[in-house]
Amino acid sequence: MRFPSAHMLTAVLRYPVVPVFYHADAAYVRHLLQTCYAGGVRVFEFTNRGENAFQVFAELATFVRDSCPELMLGIGTIYQAEEAERFIAAGADFVVQPVTTDAVGSVCRRNDVAWVPGAMTLNEIYQASRLGAALVKVFPGNALGAGYIKSLRGPLPDVKLMVTGGVEPTRESLSEWFGAGVNVVGIGSQLFKNADDTEALSRQIIDLMAFVNTLKT
Repeated sequence: MRFPSAHMLTAVLRYPVVPVFYHADAAYVRHLLQTCYAGGVRVFEFTNRGENAFQVFAELATFVRDSCPELMLGIGTIYQAEEAERFIAAGADFVVQPVTTDAVGSVCRRNDVAWVPGAMTLNEIYQASRLGAALVKVFPGNALGAGYIKSLRGPLPDVKLMVTGGVEPTRESLSEWFGAGVNVVGIGSQLFKNADDTEALSRQIIDLMAFVNTLKT
């Protein structure tokens, strides 16, 4: 952990497009990380979805320390406290869950690492916030829709929300979600459809990061 938990919230609100990605080849992910970083990404979630996810993440954490000093590298798809402990020890700057478990939240608080639990219903989002989450992941966005986020903002105007699932790497999609009231978006495989074209990916990320800043003003 290179950054205290409070820094993550500051960084992700300033750079609110978060790539969400997993690949079993560490060299391939390093290449994408560097491209994203050059394009202005400062918060990146690597997901714990493969058998060798830990080994890949450990390599990425070392690479980020040396080559992307301002990048916050987090681990996603964490269910158990033991997993959180292991990835934090390997260098995770934040921990993302698809669900909300206070045991994982406790590990993050003890290590001063940002905790982003997952929630869907109004009650789940509220409870996650009550448990100390400064940012709550709303998932799955593609099933809920931007209208759902807009409705949430009536009773929960101040909870910081990151939506993942269903976010497209387009100006239209960003306008829809940020217009509905999200603070951050996580974009997965849609962002990396043509990842082998490094120049095109870099241009796309630069455009998205610049555009999202116009939505916050």
